[in-house]
Amino acid sequence: MKTSVLNKLSIRLIISISCILFIILTGYTYFIIKNLDGYLTQTRFQSAYNISDIIKKSTRYSMLLNRREDVYQIIKTLRSEIGVEEIRIYNKHGTIIFSTNLQEINKKVDLTANACIVCHNSSVPLHSLTNQSNSRIYRNNKNKRVLGLINPIQNEPDCSNGDCHAHSPKVQVLGVLDVVVSLEQLDDIIQSSTKTVIINSIFIVIVISFFSGLFITILVNKPIKKIRKGIEEVGNGNLDYKIEINSKNELGQVARRFNEMSTKLNDAYKEIKNWSETLNDKVNEKTKELKNIYNQVNQIEKLASLGKLSATVAHELNNPLAGILTLSKLIAKKLRNAQKDSEYAEILEHLDLIAHESARCGKIVKDLLIFSHTEPDEFAKENLIKIIDNSVTVINHHLEIHRISLVKEYPEQPVELFCNAYKIQQALISLLMNSIEAMNNKGKIVINLTVDKSNVVLRIIDEGTGISEVDLPHIFEPFYSTKVASIGTGLGLAVVYGIITNHKGKVEVENTSNLGTTFKVTLPQNEQPV
Repeated sequence: MKTSVLNKLSIRLIISISCILFIILTGYTYFIIKNLDGYLTQTRFQSAYNISDIIKKSTRYSMLLNRREDVYQIIKTLRSEIGVEEIRIYNKHGTIIFSTNLQEINKKVDLTANACIVCHNSSVPLHSLTNQSNSRIYRNNKNKRVLGLINPIQNEPDCSNGDCHAHSPKVQVLGVLDVVVSLEQLDDIIQSSTKTVIINSIFIVIVISFFSGLFITILVNKPIKKIRKGIEEVGNGNLDYKIEINSKNELGQVARRFNEMSTKLNDAYKEIKNWSETLNDKVNEKTKELKNIYNQVNQIEKLASLGKLSATVAHELNNPLAGILTLSKLIAKKLRNAQKDSEYAEILEHLDLIAHESARCGKIVKDLLIFSHTEPDEFAKENLIKIIDNSVTVINHHLEIHRISLVKEYPEQPVELFCNAYKIQQALISLLMNSIEAMNNKGKIVINLTVDKSNVVLRIIDEGTGISEVDLPHIFEPFYSTKVASIGTGLGLAVVYGIITNHKGKVEVENTSNLGTTFKVTLPQNEQPV
């Protein structure tokens, strides 16, 4: 769709900028001319006032001596100055007694004339004038602007006390000096300045509009054309189209975001297309995943049944072991009472060994029964060292089989915390078994226990093969296992994570390498979990 010229953003910006500049410069020109007119008029007024003052001071002595011819010559001489149009002196009755125009002498003027109205615009004539009211601007008989300045001639003591033509002391104003200067030169300057300012303003508007249009075309119009073309290409289905704008301004950011959007749209379109083409493969893949989940659920059921069966077998084994232990102790007691020769010493030694091993088997079976019970999450104050020792007793046989030594690094005094002893024991056994299975029938496992402020920190350090970077983020996920299917279920560390989290604690892999792994368990010591 084509856009008309007036609807283009660049054209609108150029027109808007030009109009704003025109309005601003028009106002600026008006104020400049206005101020120039006022300044030149004030200058001309001051010049007229200076001329009037010079006339008064120059003719003062001649007037005191009543030398009219001298007064006339002085006025005539000053009339020859450039810009001075007329000089006349009125008496208090409005009669022209001196004038550069000889035809006006002894004529009485109308009190409503320009020269008289400033003082006689009321019933009582004014005795003094302000600078604003003693001047007037009007057009003469040649239709040219002139400035008339009225300067009253005051009755000074020299005039009222003089012998030649004394005036009454009661009279304040003897007459008026009227000086008229031309404003033609001022009007020419204003007209010339106005023309210059207007031409300069128009030139500035044209220059600024031209360069604004040039910059807008380069910086705005061209990038917008590229962005619009990119939108049209994407709208027509060309999702691989990229806008080539390398600037760092807003339009460049818009172009980069547009390119990212078109890339994502293209990827999404390809993915949808791929899904539509490979939907059957996806269904088969998901079916396989569901089948694996189903197999894992079956494995859980088997483990649950095996746990119940193990508990029953352990309970049944506990009875004959208790009988063996009781009978061996009874026989040993009778032999000690009836001991007569050294022949029974070896028999007693064997019986003590049987009793000791039976007691140990009973202890293991008892711990296994306790471990297999499903206990509610009841928290109590427990000794963590005792829980660790009970856990070690259960897995001690595995340590001996795999020729692994266990090193205990924890204080002799009890370390107490609120916990569920059976769940903590379950988590410790899972971590210890995980360490045993990670070692190749040799090495040692270190159990380190420290108290850090209000937390208990337990570290289980093994010398196994470590955990790979690929497996590390997933070790606490259910059913995730690095062992073969016949060895592990992938539930051990997930259960550990759930137990420790339920105790408001934290379990993590502090470090791992091909030289071993350190699991760090942090539990709050003085806070009872909810």
